[in-house]
Amino acid sequence: MAGGGSPMVDGGLGVEEEDGDLVNERSAVVVVATYKRPDHVRTCLEHIRQQTRKPQRIVVVDASPDILTEAVVAEFPEVDYRRNDLGIGTLAASRAIGVQGATEDIIAFIDDDAYAEPQWLAEILRAFETPGVGAVGGRADNNRPEEEREGWDRIGRFLPNGTLTGNFGADPGRIVETDHMLGANMSVSSNALRAIGGIHDYYPGTCLREDSDLALRVKLAGYRVVFAPRAVVLHVAGEYAKGKRFDLRYRFYAARNHVLLLTTVLGWRDPHLLRHIARVLRMAVREVWEGVTGTVAKPTARAKVRRLGGGMARAGADLVGTCVGLGASLKPNDRAHSASSEWKAS
Repeated sequence: MAGGGSPMVDGGLGVEEEDGDLVNERSAVVVVATYKRPDHVRTCLEHIRQQTRKPQRIVVVDASPDILTEAVVAEFPEVDYRRNDLGIGTLAASRAIGVQGATEDIIAFIDDDAYAEPQWLAEILRAFETPGVGAVGGRADNNRPEEEREGWDRIGRFLPNGTLTGNFGADPGRIVETDHMLGANMSVSSNALRAIGGIHDYYPGTCLREDSDLALRVKLAGYRVVFAPRAVVLHVAGEYAKGKRFDLRYRFYAARNHVLLLTTVLGWRDPHLLRHIARVLRMAVREVWEGVTGTVAKPTARAKVRRLGGGMARAGADLVGTCVGLGASLKPNDRAHSASSEWKAS
């Protein structure tokens, strides 16, 4: 895993060109996982239709309890509609359902609220021409000023203290090696996915870390994971089905799912786990301390209570989430093993 500077991938991708057009014989299927976002799905599919390199198939996997998304997909006769009856909080299961029966060389995953630029799939396939690449992540444009410069030299890193960097909106100017990917815009070769035994469905709630699980396991299996900045999607960040982005529920599942990622992918004896737990404890103490000291500047008793309560709530979400994640690591996950076995059998 990358702890220092990520090496640049050789710009010579070994891709034949004819009259300036990419010649690539790899086949691809695009899988769109969705939950109660029919309007987003329509826009997402419209953008996939406009690709300069067409996929062999498009699959939409719908975990919604209603038929609104199914009606939207019916407007696109070339799209395969599938159901995920497990419902909310099962994004990884939707991805596993989407890859069942896949015979294509490359499986590209895109979220329903991510709208691909016309060259998106062509750039993904170009990145797979680099020797040893098993997974490719693309850039997520969040429409924030200067985001293409934010952390451009620290994209998708797995750090020695067990944390992960993001910065998937950055543009380093060329393909770079990474450790993990953003699920809104990621792809994997069929060979790599078979080698790691399929998709793990260990990550409920907000489903955080299901994408990192896939990438880290691909890398541990000996493949390269890279970030292709020209494979761009506009990530509009649709509303969460439950709760809000970065609320206490989000924070709880971030802590729970992250520690589960470390225990299941790397194992209990890996030093990243102990360093991460130590970091969580330090952060919890800091949150409480800042809550206590921050009350001094607050003019009213109500404001003081809110400041203190906020610090304790954040610390509690981190600590409880970590403990729940450690407990979950000790129990088998039948749904996850089912998702993996179904891919092996396909």
